[in-house]
Amino acid sequence: MAKILLVEDHTELRHVLGHQLESMGFTAITAKNGREGVETAVAEKPDLILMNSMMPEMDGWEATRVLRADPQTKDIPILASTALFRPSDLKTWIDVGCDDYIIKPFTSDELLRKITALIR
Repeated sequence: MAKILLVEDHTELRHVLGHQLESMGFTAITAKNGREGVETAVAEKPDLILMNSMMPEMDGWEATRVLRADPQTKDIPILASTALFRPSDLKTWIDVGCDDYIIKPFTSDELLRKITALIR
């Protein structure tokens, strides 16, 4: 069973997405901001990270940069979960090291397709 780290600052969305991931057959672990996400990724070594963009303490872009710079986490696939959909925003996600992105709101099927494409 693949372990997915969900980094999301909105409590309700974090719970809903966590349950959604578990209903898909994944083990969901969560973090409430980028800083906690980095710490959890180092400790837990998830198979994939679902990273929100705008969060307190450390945003998703900075957290992704930190994860990519760390030898322990540099190869973990990161899927950006974002409501920002301008081409420049999406390019920033790729530039900081995300493997792909999914635009909110998204369906369970879309999320599952993105995750399975990144976890091989």
